Amino acid sequence: MAIASGSKLGPYEILSLLGAGGMGEVYRARDTRLERAVAIKILPVHLSSSLDLRGRFAQEAKSISGLQHPHICVLHDIGSQGGVDFMVMEYVAGKTLDKLIPPDGLTPRLAIKYGVQVADALAHAHATGIVHRDIKPSNIMVDEAGFVKVLDFGLAKLAEPLANADNNEGATLATAPGLIVGTTAYMSPEQAEGRRVDARSDVFSFGSVFYEMLTGKRAFEAQSTAALLAAVVRDEPKPVSQIKRDIPPEVRQILVRCMKKEPEARYQS
Repeated sequence: MAIASGSKLGPYEILSLLGAGGMGEVYRARDTRLERAVAIKILPVHLSSSLDLRGRFAQEAKSISGLQHPHICVLHDIGSQGGVDFMVMEYVAGKTLDKLIPPDGLTPRLAIKYGVQVADALAHAHATGIVHRDIKPSNIMVDEAGFVKVLDFGLAKLAEPLANADNNEGATLATAPGLIVGTTAYMSPEQAEGRRVDARSDVFSFGSVFYEMLTGKRAFEAQSTAALLAAVVRDEPKPVSQIKRDIPPEVRQILVRCMKKEPEARYQS
């Protein structure tokens, strides 16, 4: 149930609902102490009801709060009130990438502009030992000036299995030894198989997002989560040259290497 406008969570006044999904609801709010706009993510009940997950959330928040980078959304605060656990983030005015990619894809120049910024954010996180594990267009915000912010660092580590796969992206699945974490359509083969992941997994997911930016098509599509997982592990994406002819060969080469099935064959950073 959505929180009403005007409600308070600690010093934060809820203004409006920005969006909702499997990992909670996001609201635009006002920090009444500092008089600034913030974004508040309310953790869903299936996370808040678990003491173990709440503890992990607090621990992850400590790590994520140390990520200071122009292209990473800043985590300001975490809190709990009346059984509601929430995180307070920098408010970014703009649209997520999934709302900006047209059916035939972005121009190569614009895709590269956004891609460089996402890669820069990931490189910084990886240098501090943090792997995102859920890179996808809906986790990338772009403002009116074309400035990119990567959202939701660390939240993938808290995800639990969903009863039904999302029709557009697939389920966000659990993290534990031998289990899967990430959003199916954009995860790496090692994620799909429940293997250990490192920074090179984000490189593959970045490649999947970059593919979609360039072509307007998902690299992997299927009618069910199981079939989608199999496609990620087994199938090669349709060559971008068969979809659009204006993508430079150097860009195609970068894309192919990012999406190699074996981590050792990808860019290592």
